[in-house]
Amino acid sequence: MHTQKQRPAIASLLLMTLAVILGGYFTFAAVQGDYGVFRQVQLRAEERALVAQRDALKVELAKMQNLTLRLSDTYLDLDLLDEQARDVLGYLRADEIVIR
Repeated sequence: MHTQKQRPAIASLLLMTLAVILGGYFTFAAVQGDYGVFRQVQLRAEERALVAQRDALKVELAKMQNLTLRLSDTYLDLDLLDEQARDVLGYLRADEIVIR
């Protein structure tokens, strides 16, 4: 009679189990790991949000620079300043008539 050894079957079963476990681990890491698909989608969404925030800050910076420029000595419109000061403070010149 001819008998077969059980060791090669166990070894191939262990090898196959190890291959499945490693394949599962690498698949999980590719999908949900630090550099996985889900992380890439999350990073792109964060990038879009940060770009929108940056653009809003650029607009606000441009407004602030414009206001700062208007306060400088080279840009200051004295007539507009006089009109605004008289309107806010309620000052009148002696030769002016106010109609409300």
